[in-house]
Amino acid sequence: MTDSSWLTEFPDMSRRDLLTIKQTLDGAYRNFSRAYGESIENFFNPLLHFLVWFENLLIQTPWWIVLAAIVGLVYAATRSWKLCAGVLASFLVIGYFGMWEDTMRTLSIITVCTILSICVGIPIGILMARSDRARSIITPLLDIMQTMPAFVYLIPVVMLLGIGRIPGVIAVVIYAIPPVIRLTNLGIRLVNKETLEAATAYGATPTQRLFGVQIPLAMPTIMAGINQTIMMALAMVVVASMIGVKGLGQPVLKSITNQYFTLGLLNGLAIVALAIIFDRVSQSYAKRAQKHLEGNDNG
Repeated sequence: MTDSSWLTEFPDMSRRDLLTIKQTLDGAYRNFSRAYGESIENFFNPLLHFLVWFENLLIQTPWWIVLAAIVGLVYAATRSWKLCAGVLASFLVIGYFGMWEDTMRTLSIITVCTILSICVGIPIGILMARSDRARSIITPLLDIMQTMPAFVYLIPVVMLLGIGRIPGVIAVVIYAIPPVIRLTNLGIRLVNKETLEAATAYGATPTQRLFGVQIPLAMPTIMAGINQTIMMALAMVVVASMIGVKGLGQPVLKSITNQYFTLGLLNGLAIVALAIIFDRVSQSYAKRAQKHLEGNDNG
């Protein structure tokens, strides 16, 4: 085969091979979704029931009770009356412009996604901190998760579970979980080795060192990861609305398709208000926890 014929035939061969690979992978995933889709859906049913219950709780409870509970939680976390006043004013404005129900739906799904991300992400971060081999395996996966376009997450999830809340939750968690994993790993690794040696000298077991020394000292860094996870989850609200997740994202999507500027602007500002509230509350709580820890150390 001459050089010129190889150059002309190779693109055709590579295209045929690529097409075959694509068809094989698509067929394999389609068969997998048909064989195990129902079982996976049943596995997530308890989460769906909890999400529906929590959403209905926020929507059906009188608004003033929900608002009082939110302000109470903010004060318990921050001890700041100024922040409580800002949260109160933000939610009153949201209610005044008729976005209360959509905000409660968004708040419910963000809360559930954040809890899931924390429950899954912190143990993975601890595993990475305790094992260099685990870190070398998990880090490339986190790189892929953080650089993959958000819309790509929707394709396999929708093929597997269809349209609805659970596919949206899974897509949001996959997109938002990397920061809490990375910063948990970083925070634990940055704990002073001399402190760990002192704990070991006093007879602490590895588990006692982890929960009594490493995690408390790494908590500010872990809280920064949780903060970033919440921000990324909120960023996915509009994208998740494309697969049936109700909330503030759907009016924004509607405003894009129908060119309703005011509708998109108001709902976008409501998402921004939620993001600022989550950010300020989590940061303030992390600072309070750090001061408390430093006070105990000095005492």
